[in-house]
Amino acid sequence: MTSQDSQDIETATTAIQSQPDNKTRRYDRQLRLWAATGQSALESARVLVLSGGATSTSILKNLVLPGIGHFTILDNAAVSHADAGNNFFLEGLESIGKKRASEAVRLLCELNDSVEGYADTRKLSTLLDTSPEWLTSFTIVIAHNLDNVPLQKLSSFLWSDPSYPPLVVVRSAGFLGEFFIQFHEHPIIESHSETAPSLRIDKPFPALREFALSLDFASMDPTDHGHIPYVAILVRVLEDWKKSHDGNPPKTYAERQEFKKSILAMKVKSDEENFDEAETQAYRCWTETKVPPEIAALFEDPAVSPEALSQTPSPFFHLLATLKEFTDQSETHTLPLTSTLPDMKSDTSNYIHLQRLYKARAEEEKQAFKSHMRAHVDDAMVDSFVKNAHALQLLRGKQWGAFHQDKPALAVALASNPKETCTHLALSALFSLNEANPGVPPTAEGLRQRIQGTVGEGVELPEGVDDAIGEIVRAPSAELPNTAAFLGGMVAQEVIKMITKQYVPVKGYCVIDLIETWTGVIGA
Repeated sequence: MTSQDSQDIETATTAIQSQPDNKTRRYDRQLRLWAATGQSALESARVLVLSGGATSTSILKNLVLPGIGHFTILDNAAVSHADAGNNFFLEGLESIGKKRASEAVRLLCELNDSVEGYADTRKLSTLLDTSPEWLTSFTIVIAHNLDNVPLQKLSSFLWSDPSYPPLVVVRSAGFLGEFFIQFHEHPIIESHSETAPSLRIDKPFPALREFALSLDFASMDPTDHGHIPYVAILVRVLEDWKKSHDGNPPKTYAERQEFKKSILAMKVKSDEENFDEAETQAYRCWTETKVPPEIAALFEDPAVSPEALSQTPSPFFHLLATLKEFTDQSETHTLPLTSTLPDMKSDTSNYIHLQRLYKARAEEEKQAFKSHMRAHVDDAMVDSFVKNAHALQLLRGKQWGAFHQDKPALAVALASNPKETCTHLALSALFSLNEANPGVPPTAEGLRQRIQGTVGEGVELPEGVDDAIGEIVRAPSAELPNTAAFLGGMVAQEVIKMITKQYVPVKGYCVIDLIETWTGVIGA
């Protein structure tokens, strides 16, 4: 053990005996998903929910439990007998006649004493007329089964300024439901992509190349021979191959097969799994490491132009511009190296040595990246950006309702996703009929006419439209507990993605049918 690795006995024993704090113990499982940065974003978030019905409280339950900072329920309604029968966050008959928002907030707050809840019994229509700017104090707004007129007004106001919070529109009737997230722009650094970053085997950095070339496979102990990481094996074999092939990697199918055979020929024992692993990963030697097409496309985004950067405070685009400059000027024209290594067959000493090589090089390249920066960005964000540079995403959304204005898109959706589109159109038709004839139960003929009017008279409706219409006529205003619970989990999951800016949220209308048990997305 080197002096750098050694610890005094007090430090070592303290590290072993230290216990996680109460917050870490409480949120242990979710911290594994979105780490401390995601938890901090959640605890700083303010969520506004319009309606205190069963679906709304199910959504909030799944936000209160992981520790959302604050939520407000805006609802002027009193608890009805129907509410008492389907909402688990009411006290049955005892809640009837009381303000639904107040009752729901009181019981939701019992789930997590670190969450602040508030009941607002004002009318949304009055608020939109007198003080709509109040809505901008929230991180995100969720609206369930809101009537068309106030929803359109709410949607237009929140869409009027890109800095205003996203809007999640949720609709349900019986066993059918859907939700849509309205947002202008949503950059994601930690997308948690399943695509692993490049190990840069085809373009090894000097320390990795030196390590691979220093290995004396011929005189190595058989035990050590069977524990050399496949990364070092591939770098070494590729270097040897290039010497006899004019500096080129294997190109043709025959050459690649020959290359793989040369790896397996290095075995001294038949059960050396590290060489089997190297043979499986051999494609890394002839697959050129370069900027992924998705990231290269981001480099061409208008928001990365010098003119746009001078007007935007968003650190994401400043970091993106820095990344473009870094890749253009780096010797390998690749993204910054990450220190993360996959699992591989190796002994501890070789794996740790390899990890240190990658970590040291990744730190060097991170410092080089920082030298290109022209705007101040928090160090923690820079570290996260560099680490996840291979999987950055930038989503651009649409205003709620824009899908219905695009007749060609509707026609395409009906042809490619008939069930999902018919269910969405049937739910939209329900609220359109409710606006025209308040308090009048919808009819199948009325719903069909509204749907036909939306898609156009010349468009033939699929057979599946009758199934969606039938369910809505059967239960046009029913909030079923199982539908509420399912929607509550799905919507809360997407809200958490939006708040933490981790993982990739659903884009478009996510449609749900719990009769045939399927979900689908349209209008993205």
